[in-house]
Amino acid sequence: MTAAFEDPSSPGRRRLLDVAAASRVPGRAEVIGVLTAPGVPSVKIPGGGSVSADYLTHRGFEGKAGQSVVLPFARSQNGSDPVVIALGIGAGPDIPASEGIRRAAAGLVRAAGQARSVALVMGTLPKGLDAPEAAQAVAEGAALATYRYLGFKSSTEGGSRVERLTLVSSSAGQLLPALERGAAIASAVALVRDLVNEPPGSLTPTRMAAVSERVAESHGITAKVFDLADIQRERLGGLAGVARGSEQEPRMVRLEYRPSGPARATVALVGKGITFDSGGLSLKSGDGMMTMKDDMAGAAVVLGTMSVLAELDVPVRVVGFMPITENMPGGRAIKPGDVLRARNGKTMEVLNTDAEGRLVLADGLSLASEEKPDAIIDLATLTGAVVVALGRKIAGLMGNDESLLARVQSAGTEAGERYWPLPLPAEYRRDIDSQVADMKNIGNPSQAGSIIAGLFLQEFVDDRPWAHLDIAGTAFGDTDQGYTSRGATGFGLRTLVELLSKWSPTASPSRNRTTKVTKATKSAGRPTKATKSAGRPTKATKSAGRAARPAKGRKRS
Repeated sequence: MTAAFEDPSSPGRRRLLDVAAASRVPGRAEVIGVLTAPGVPSVKIPGGGSVSADYLTHRGFEGKAGQSVVLPFARSQNGSDPVVIALGIGAGPDIPASEGIRRAAAGLVRAAGQARSVALVMGTLPKGLDAPEAAQAVAEGAALATYRYLGFKSSTEGGSRVERLTLVSSSAGQLLPALERGAAIASAVALVRDLVNEPPGSLTPTRMAAVSERVAESHGITAKVFDLADIQRERLGGLAGVARGSEQEPRMVRLEYRPSGPARATVALVGKGITFDSGGLSLKSGDGMMTMKDDMAGAAVVLGTMSVLAELDVPVRVVGFMPITENMPGGRAIKPGDVLRARNGKTMEVLNTDAEGRLVLADGLSLASEEKPDAIIDLATLTGAVVVALGRKIAGLMGNDESLLARVQSAGTEAGERYWPLPLPAEYRRDIDSQVADMKNIGNPSQAGSIIAGLFLQEFVDDRPWAHLDIAGTAFGDTDQGYTSRGATGFGLRTLVELLSKWSPTASPSRNRTTKVTKATKSAGRPTKATKSAGRPTKATKSAGRAARPAKGRKRS
């Protein structure tokens, strides 16, 4: 079973990982991992023998998630000598049991060195986690740990060489569907990573739209692509306006998935798709532009999510919108002071062209609201202010429906993707009042940048239940750690899959709207002092459309 996304439209050559289940350790396994919880009296070594808790403690191993230690005296049944590694799976306030398993599987792959075949012994699972959930987490963590983007590499050397992972369990036959599910989700994440990692000169708006069509054709969803004439005819003024400074034409992509049976609900997804963000005439610094190929990560997550829904038989109708363009400073570019009209008729004064993401999302959210969905969820690398507040491990979460926000946050916790709610106080709305239009695209300098962006987006959801995921800090990483690699992370996809897969009519968002969003679920974890800084970025935060500079001057909009 292959756990990597295979699509002819992608330029990347990605490593493949076969995932299987067996009742005993296969003879060809070169490295064996044993899932080990904190406090176990001993760890059994496959093939005979065990290691005491005292030995593990002496080696500094406590069974925490991500910890590993090589065990001695390992002998397999056929006489060969594989390496045996104890893998910690300890959960905690910030780490649910499934995430501990996910990290352990990734740790096994990363510790395997030159080995091509590895095995993971299930062992005793943490309380509250069943075997299928654990199997899915194993497939996700192991497959994603092997990921590398090779699209423009002349050599494939380096990185993990693992080609096959066997999950060893007495109930192996019952775990294959869960392994297949985990493999499918990992492949969808790999698609997102490939798209975000691809250079912007290659992944133009027209190419990203073409990739979307091919993915849709291959994965049981429908796609409609709006070209520039369609965009103008459909009154998508925000998207058309941002695109004016680029030689590349914009695109709007509409995707739709319909379940095999009656749909429990309709959910609309909207993803920001700026394939390169120079800042426009409000030009970014050189450092601030270096990773701006990732400004289409929200759209990539929408496409990746849509690609896996049919395979997982998700019981919800899902409609996706991807406004795609470059933001460039060409001779026809929008200027500070220009006014654009969005799809829903509201006008937007552009005082900073580097606050373009909210302008294209205005059209995407307007189209989504016209579908009359039960919920709208948008994802965007929107503000540098959220990076200042929450760093690169936690995304910002805002919206108008506390029930929906709680469900998104809970799904993220189970998926190993953390969110922290930020408020949308009504009294801050006056900060985007404009003298010449319905609103302006920035607020007060260095004040509540992420919140101001959320309040701007709220103007385009037509009072539908809505959640906004600001993934500016989490979409792109600078280290190889666990199952994430340097570069694109694919953050947000596993949250959406978890949320949509478990959607039920009785758990639909409430019809009660609120702008007071201050409570978080306990399981999400509490970042220190994050909430205090969320609405009050530091002086380093040229936020609210003037762009934060949390890392080497990177700007978001």
